[in-house]
Amino acid sequence: MSNKSAQEMAPAEVRALIRSGEWNVNTSGISSGYVQGNIVILPKSWADDFLKFCQMNPKPCPIVGMSDNPGDFMLSSVGDDVDIRTDVPSYKIFRDGKVVDEVTDIRDVWQDDLVTFVLGCSFSFEEALVADGLEIRNVTEKVNVPMYRTNIECRTAGPFSGTTVVSMRPMKPKDAIRAIQICTRFPSVHGAPLHFGDPESIGIKDINQPDFGDAVTIKEGEVPVFWACGVTPQVALEQAKPPLCITHSPGCMLVTDLRNSQLAVL
Repeated sequence: MSNKSAQEMAPAEVRALIRSGEWNVNTSGISSGYVQGNIVILPKSWADDFLKFCQMNPKPCPIVGMSDNPGDFMLSSVGDDVDIRTDVPSYKIFRDGKVVDEVTDIRDVWQDDLVTFVLGCSFSFEEALVADGLEIRNVTEKVNVPMYRTNIECRTAGPFSGTTVVSMRPMKPKDAIRAIQICTRFPSVHGAPLHFGDPESIGIKDINQPDFGDAVTIKEGEVPVFWACGVTPQVALEQAKPPLCITHSPGCMLVTDLRNSQLAVL
């Protein structure tokens, strides 16, 4: 492990640690300044419909990169020497819509017809919020961001449909408004929040029991603020039931060589 802090490490250094098995946990707060990506890998016969699903649902599924050709496991679109089979800390393997395994290496299940999608991640806008002086509770408490299934319907494309998953960060109302202003500049990493305030109005029954990630403290005077989340495709995949699909485990992202500043709309 490098003497540098995880925040200071270059993406290539982080990927080397992940590839060697030395890092297999969530990637929140590492490689400051660089884009992290949610991952969806599908057979070519399913990829065109999934691409349409992403295009029709850009807030939860913003595409920042994809493989050049089916079977390509080196992702030149997001960095140098990025091997999608080994460079994500933890993968979920779905067969017929059900998770059958969670692994740190997918070389043994790789097929020559697989297409990889890299979707923008909220960890990029977290950095912009922190730079503006806003606290991000999951970073402060050193846990994975809490994520919830909602009743917000996605637009359907072919076999892909479902409801939006959101990530949540508690804030004072004035900070929530500032967060909206900041995140509007980052449409490629989920953009502005979808909702803040009453969780039940978007179908969340217990804010202290996230469906993915970890619960965080909500202090008196704070409201939960909800962003569209890149775990949303996993809900769509559960319903579409492709014979094989591989995703990242929630919070365990691909650290790319793309800079967050490249995604900002000025």
